[in-house]
Amino acid sequence: MKAIRLDPESADARHGGTNDAGRIALMLGLDRAAATACATLAASAKRTPDDVRRQIEPVIGWLAARISTGSDASGAGAPPIVSQEVTEVLRSQIVCELAECTSLRPADVLRLMAGLEELVVAWRATDRGRFMTRLTGPESANALVAIAHDIRSPLASILILVDSLRRGRGSLNTPIRDRQLGLIYGAAQGLATLAADLIDAAGVGELAMETPRPFSLVETMRSVGAIVLPVAEEKGLRLRIESPALDARIGHPGWLHRVLLNLTCNALRYTDTGSVVLACRETSPDDVTFVVSDTGRGLPENVRAWLFDAFRPDDRSLRFSSSGLGLATVRALLACMNSSLQVESSANSGTTFSFALRLPPSPREG
Repeated sequence: MKAIRLDPESADARHGGTNDAGRIALMLGLDRAAATACATLAASAKRTPDDVRRQIEPVIGWLAARISTGSDASGAGAPPIVSQEVTEVLRSQIVCELAECTSLRPADVLRLMAGLEELVVAWRATDRGRFMTRLTGPESANALVAIAHDIRSPLASILILVDSLRRGRGSLNTPIRDRQLGLIYGAAQGLATLAADLIDAAGVGELAMETPRPFSLVETMRSVGAIVLPVAEEKGLRLRIESPALDARIGHPGWLHRVLLNLTCNALRYTDTGSVVLACRETSPDDVTFVVSDTGRGLPENVRAWLFDAFRPDDRSLRFSSSGLGLATVRALLACMNSSLQVESSANSGTTFSFALRLPPSPREG
């Protein structure tokens, strides 16, 4: 595997060109620790070394800058966001490397260790970091109960409906049987979405890396519509999809599909009458805004303060699941695309979620 190199000259340049053997030794130890950590993480998470390298390089650069700035650690800027697993593996390798180094300056070592702790704090402040803290901390039992509650309801519906079909209640191709199959489909889709959200939230290997590529906005939105249409039909809701005029774009279709599917499933789940709209509107040649709106019961003002929190208290589960993983996953995916989720709602006029993305036209469109 290609190492993350910090040779003596580059290490020397990082701290103002002085010939400080202790600091150079620390930089080179950090370099070796990073290379070993990359190999370890790639093997354990079954990711390519290049993927792990791209993730860890900003961390090494930030730590090196933090050491180089001396007492003014703020000069290194805000810490990059990386999972606690990555930080802990890197910390372990750094300790091993520093044990072999000589002439280290205690102040530099302390700054390095403090930087590693800052990385952990920054991670815990994210949606996924808060989720993992709840899942592994003192409140882990409550977190597991919340997830089990989200799983139990649709699973119970599936079991009851399948048993009804198995016993032959109703003949084939009757409205009752069609409704039962629609309910089974909706419950199974909910479980599949929850499972995907849980995997992403747990951060096993981080969210899958995805390189921007040409894709069709229309096909992406139609795919979401095809998945959720049985749920809309079973509930008697109108599902309207508004596609943009410019179809071919460059972006992250996998992430976008997950976000739109999650938001649309959520809108259908909590709408009893009326319609759900999935729309994409162009705001400039390179920018589009996605909107998912419903005519369901809206969100009271007091609910919005904790809307995006994972594991909400049971007495506050007014509209969304008690685990709250869906919206946390949506926000994490949007952050990967340099966007954020907006919400507008009232108790009587439904809810609208929206987000803006920069999606340049694909050359084949022009």
